[in-house]
Amino acid sequence: MGFSTDAIHSGQIPDPTTGAIITPIYQTSTYAQKELGVNTGYTYGRAHNLTREALEKNIATLEKGKYAVAFSSGVAAINSIISLVKTGEHIIVSDNVYGGTYRLFEAILKNYGIEFSWVDTTNKEQIENAIKENTKIIYVETPSNPLLTITDLKMVSAISRKNNLISVCDNTFMSPYFQNPLEFGIDIVIHSTTKYLNGHSDVIGGILITNNEDIYKKIKFYQRSTGSIPSPFDCWLILRSTKTLAVRLKKHEENAKEFAKFLEKSGVAKKVIYPGLENHPQHQLAKEQMKGFGGIVSAEFGDIETAKKILNGVKIFTLAESLGGVESLICQPYSMTHSSMPKEKKEKLGITESLVRFSIGLEDIEDLIFDVEKNF
Repeated sequence: MGFSTDAIHSGQIPDPTTGAIITPIYQTSTYAQKELGVNTGYTYGRAHNLTREALEKNIATLEKGKYAVAFSSGVAAINSIISLVKTGEHIIVSDNVYGGTYRLFEAILKNYGIEFSWVDTTNKEQIENAIKENTKIIYVETPSNPLLTITDLKMVSAISRKNNLISVCDNTFMSPYFQNPLEFGIDIVIHSTTKYLNGHSDVIGGILITNNEDIYKKIKFYQRSTGSIPSPFDCWLILRSTKTLAVRLKKHEENAKEFAKFLEKSGVAKKVIYPGLENHPQHQLAKEQMKGFGGIVSAEFGDIETAKKILNGVKIFTLAESLGGVESLICQPYSMTHSSMPKEKKEKLGITESLVRFSIGLEDIEDLIFDVEKNF
């Protein structure tokens, strides 16, 4: 079926008791058992919840996957891949990723004896040169946060298969509507459901999707054992939101394209970064593996004073971390989303104090443009 049909119906059936067309919020911590050793398959809320299962089935379908495991946050979903590695093993990671991913890997997981190599995953040679005997996973984020670099998913998948590695892709920026990494041979897809999947800035959540049953069982066991589960209400809110994912993403992209063109034409930004612009260095690759270009635009303004004037002067954009909501947000990645990344690493990547990230929402584009233009 089509994307919107799946988004509205997959994983959801009318409630068998009342006929309610919306999946109920199964707000329960435990379940009655018929007799000793006999139950309905539901025993305890941490292990089983029908609202959570409906969400997992829904997003698995949208990502063209067989299995999904939902978590209490995007970082919790990322952290679950630790269940696939052992002390002394090695993970290759895109050098430009969400600051929370960097913090988790470098400040937490390193302490448990996991090795990390940070490489430019747009470069095949760099990935291959980073592979060691103890390498287990290649972890990419594409488009990356906040520089919107594009990693070739077919290339990463091929390298992973050749070397018997697990490939992981953070697909948060694109959502299943614009990109389906599993179709390119990626083993695991991760989302912060906080962002576009929910899209209303009222839920924290994460999810992992795979077609590999062995990986699914390990991640599912990790979810049940560590208890980093989303609440039934949060699952219900995200299910409410995936129903409108297609129409929301179309408008996000439409606005982002116009906004990026405006910034380019203004001449105030020294560099405008958006995969939908023909001058993006990986525009062609973006067209090949993505069905659209998303709603995030980054811009390098060249000096901190110009950036601060915009960051502090907007009224419709909200100065805040996060992205993917119906309302437009603006942030300085240097001090906000990527504050935990060392200064020298940020500077090497190009995450400067004058880099501004715009999460383009669903407001009237004329108002968004005026809100920024008045600060030039």
